[in-house]
Amino acid sequence: MPETTVRCHQLQKSFAARPVVDNVTFTVATGQILALLGPSGCGKTTSLRLIAGFERLDEGWIEIAGRTVADQRTHMPPEKRRVGMVFQDYAIFPHLSVADNVAFGLGRGSQMQARVAAMLELVGLAGVGPHMPHELSGGQQQRVALARALVTEPAVLLLDEPFSNLDTSLRVQVRAEVRELLKRTGATAIFVTHDQEEALFIGDKVAVMNEGRLEQLGTPEEIYHRPGSRFVAAFIGRSDFVPGRVAEHGIETPLGWLGQPVSAPAGGQVAIAVRPDDVLLQPAIEGNGRILSRQFVGVANVYQVALADGTLVHSWQPHTVLLAEGSAVQASLTQDHPLPCFYQDKAV
Repeated sequence: MPETTVRCHQLQKSFAARPVVDNVTFTVATGQILALLGPSGCGKTTSLRLIAGFERLDEGWIEIAGRTVADQRTHMPPEKRRVGMVFQDYAIFPHLSVADNVAFGLGRGSQMQARVAAMLELVGLAGVGPHMPHELSGGQQQRVALARALVTEPAVLLLDEPFSNLDTSLRVQVRAEVRELLKRTGATAIFVTHDQEEALFIGDKVAVMNEGRLEQLGTPEEIYHRPGSRFVAAFIGRSDFVPGRVAEHGIETPLGWLGQPVSAPAGGQVAIAVRPDDVLLQPAIEGNGRILSRQFVGVANVYQVALADGTLVHSWQPHTVLLAEGSAVQASLTQDHPLPCFYQDKAV
């Protein structure tokens, strides 16, 4: 088993008597990147601030590198916790040079300049030390913030939506660079984001939060393919929900028979999460659906289809498949992999 760097146990935090973090428990293995994912107000940033020491726990405990840094009796200040922090707005000092920004958390010593130079080289900014922050691009400023957080050799690096100020194309590039850098240095990191694609890309593990609670923790593949609740299925990827009736050896649905046994009572009503690539379409005059709209996304057309019972689904078709709005189609479900099913909003 890998060594564990961060342990959070039953974290509780309320503001004005409203729970913001509610009984949250997770661990982060050494060298692992954990992505905390969820909508605005779900408690992910407050969880990060509790770990950093910027907020006090109401209940629970936090351990970093084998040392308890917070519980009901202990509140170690941030500078004593061996955490590095990369903020959403980078928090780079505009009046200090790049090198002085990186050196800010270091004590004075003969090795300081050498460490700063080595760190700037590590993040791809060799020779930029004398420059001022306003002379750098957004991606370069992001790497300065990362270098400043890493130069003190923290036990865990905390990143609070660090790419949100970058434009889309630069964001994709920088997040790939940051992930490669974290892996190359063996850093342990907790990364907060509301962007599903970002979490699935950067996290070794993904923790999905909802209304202060931890809904599910798992690998990106587990979270995407086997969501534990309807909330996770709706939040991760583009999912429609199709009603189904449980029968022997499968489920009856408006999209036809789904030969997938589930652990729900016979005759029970379930919801099946279907993504656009799960829905097959064929033109058919007497079909079970009608094309409402087509969205061209370059490599594919995404069709919105109204089924006979009023259910709306989306279908991802090759860009060469052109179906007219209003035309009748036969829509069915793929049978080549299990689809997430939910009984009373929990996976079955």
